[in-house]
Amino acid sequence: MKDQKLVQDFLDTRSEGAFLSLYRSKTPHLYQMALRLTQDKHQSEELIQEMWIIAIRKLADFEWRSELKTWLTGILINLFRSRRKEQEKMQALTEGMTGTEVSFEMSLVTTRDLENGIAGLPPGYRQIIVLHDIEGYKHKEIARLLDITEGTSKSQLFHARKALRAYLSEDSAKR
Repeated sequence: MKDQKLVQDFLDTRSEGAFLSLYRSKTPHLYQMALRLTQDKHQSEELIQEMWIIAIRKLADFEWRSELKTWLTGILINLFRSRRKEQEKMQALTEGMTGTEVSFEMSLVTTRDLENGIAGLPPGYRQIIVLHDIEGYKHKEIARLLDITEGTSKSQLFHARKALRAYLSEDSAKR
């Protein structure tokens, strides 16, 4: 109910104050998700700005068939995927490669190891593990957000966890 009031206040007044209330209530969660997906502060900030631009344009048409948070997350993920595809095309052109590789400096801190392990996962695995294990979305919601089947979500989560366990066991063996 609070989300509907925030949205309605903004739609009625289009005031900066109404937007700021809406922005402040949703952005911290969305920014954390963007940061987990991109592993880059600057990219996360850009994604959030672009997400809000799109959301504000479409807000009057939002039908409340899902939570506002879920709808905004869908916009964010679609932007992330779109940008990732663009980056992959650019990288393929500039380096003759078809995929992206991410390397991260390792740390002795366990939480940092986990973050690095997640960051090193392929983008599809990373999306699923962030949405399911970190953000708490159900497979049905993930399937709707990513336009995949529930079975694909479950399979991706299984493989993401397996890859993460392998990474963490290799990392701990190095110490």
